[in-house]
Amino acid sequence: MSVNWEMPKGEEVEGSTEKVIGISAGPIGWIVINNPARRNAMSRAMWETVPMLLDTLCALPDTRLIVVTGAGSKAFISGADISEFEKQRASLEANKAYDEAAGAAFGAFADCILPTIAMVRGACIGGGLATAISCDIRIATDTSIFGIPAAKLGVGYQFDGIQRLMSIIGPARTKQLMYTAEFYKAERAVAMGLIDEAMEAEALEPRLYELAGMIAANAPLSIRAAKLAVDEAVKDPDLRNTAKVQAAIDAAWSSGDVKEGHRAFLEKRKANFTGK
Repeated sequence: MSVNWEMPKGEEVEGSTEKVIGISAGPIGWIVINNPARRNAMSRAMWETVPMLLDTLCALPDTRLIVVTGAGSKAFISGADISEFEKQRASLEANKAYDEAAGAAFGAFADCILPTIAMVRGACIGGGLATAISCDIRIATDTSIFGIPAAKLGVGYQFDGIQRLMSIIGPARTKQLMYTAEFYKAERAVAMGLIDEAMEAEALEPRLYELAGMIAANAPLSIRAAKLAVDEAVKDPDLRNTAKVQAAIDAAWSSGDVKEGHRAFLEKRKANFTGK
């Protein structure tokens, strides 16, 4: 069943472009890839916009989480804009510049201090899948498809992306996905852990708001400590910054939110966490 897509309601933030739009909507900061005529394919300029919008949204005091999605119902992000290959990726130097821009966008999602959710409709291919796996949580319609067609295009895939993919689905499944360039349906993607949940199209947005509401209602410093701990835990032991994790845990324990949480529990009411 198809569902009419609407742009999230909220205030468009500075730095938005026609094709990459940042929207502040209370606790949710949205990044919308708005190129539906080309199935939300990404140019270099579009990738370059993403980190700036993330910084802007995360700096707003009301933002508790970030959601990235694609305009329309046909695609989340369908990968690189192939029409720009001759202009932007014809040489090794040009291709390196494109990859660096895309990699910076993936890294910005992966390193974001706030929880991130990829809400996927339709094709989630190449850079689209790289974006989704850079987020903390991935939810999708049950008709979405996932894959990385690098081997069909004759291009090399960046190490950071392989490492991130492998941390989610393991080395054997990563090799299969990369070797075959096969596209996976949502049911299979859930079974292998590539995405977290798949549902009928009309249920996707309500589920997003349900998750966002639960996250926004909880203590921001507690969530930040948990995010840091998980992100460090999946790194090689020699690269883990456990001191940074402990500092975040200590900050949560010494915050006013701890007292507020205890009071709310004793008074049998909803806590009002401020992140301070």
